[in-house]
Amino acid sequence: LLAGAVDRIDEDISDAADLPTHADLYGVSGIVLFLFAAVVGPELFCPDRRNGTINLYLVRPLRATDYAFARWAALTTVMLVVAWIPQLVLFLGLVFGDTKPGAYLSDHWADIPRFLAAGAVIAVFVSTMTAVAAAYARRRAHAAAFLVGVLVISLAVIDGVTDSVDDGAGRWLALLSVRDIPLYVNDVIFGEETSGIAEAYELPNAILVGWFLLVVIAGGLTVLNRYRRLSL
Repeated sequence: LLAGAVDRIDEDISDAADLPTHADLYGVSGIVLFLFAAVVGPELFCPDRRNGTINLYLVRPLRATDYAFARWAALTTVMLVVAWIPQLVLFLGLVFGDTKPGAYLSDHWADIPRFLAAGAVIAVFVSTMTAVAAAYARRRAHAAAFLVGVLVISLAVIDGVTDSVDDGAGRWLALLSVRDIPLYVNDVIFGEETSGIAEAYELPNAILVGWFLLVVIAGGLTVLNRYRRLSL
């Protein structure tokens, strides 16, 4: 009886805390990560082109594409840290908040590679989109405004349009919501459907992952092509 009472108390506390799952957390923090990258990321790209500093870098045996990749890698590293730390804090809190930490860890250890992989997906996506905008904007404020505009407009418009069209078209239109592209992959990793536009989950997982890869690869090639022209 005592053990049963303790279990019920633990359930009540968990319900009261209403803690998000690891899959839910990226759905909640996805916009924050995108906005953070939109504000911080252009600082790595725009000033060097506007002030002509990039020409000093290229005097050395350094290609413009190497410069662009190094900046992208630096931003991605920062975004990985920003994405992973809240997940690690949540996981440790759930482990040590459980009455049997060892048992919880044994049952949920697989969440660790999942949220690390999902965090990497989001970090790569937001860094690539930021690099694309910053590669063509002369001022970081312009790049940040463009990224925020794309995020807000695509999310609001696509979410509204998918509700007003038939399911066949709506599931494909849902792929155009910029914020949700990495979140669809997040849900594929966790095997849940919690973050993105509901209609998109009618598509096979391979299409959701393939669309993410296509957008990231296209964005990366766009940035490299932009900086390759600077070295000509």
